[in-house]
Amino acid sequence: MKKQILAVASIALFAVSCTKSTTKTEQVENTDGTVTTTTTTVSETPSVAVDTAKIDKAKEDVKAKVDAAGNKIDDAAQKTKEGINKAGNDIKAGADKVGSDIKKGAQEVSKDVKDAAAKGASKVEEGAKKLKEDLKK
Repeated sequence: MKKQILAVASIALFAVSCTKSTTKTEQVENTDGTVTTTTTTVSETPSVAVDTAKIDKAKEDVKAKVDAAGNKIDDAAQKTKEGINKAGNDIKAGADKVGSDIKKGAQEVSKDVKDAAAKGASKVEEGAKKLKEDLKK
């Protein structure tokens, strides 16, 4: 809003400063001997020539700068997307490794439990055989 007010004020000041005023005063003696004074003020405003070539060039410059800024934003967005995708892949690989480690650990625990159960069962069988032999005696 401030820029618009300043622009309007500067244009108005330019228009006022470009106005040329001329004042003419005439005194005429009438036939009856009285004097009549006439004051005439003429204001001239020179025509302002607008150079459309300069305006078109300025528009093209602005458009080029806006396009360049847009390209920079697109590049930054692409780099961010690639970074996020890489981070996602790293997380997925880490999760896969953790899952694999857990599965391997569970298999080892399962094997240990089976081995312990087999040893315990064999000891129970041996104990049962000894008890049976002792009972026969």
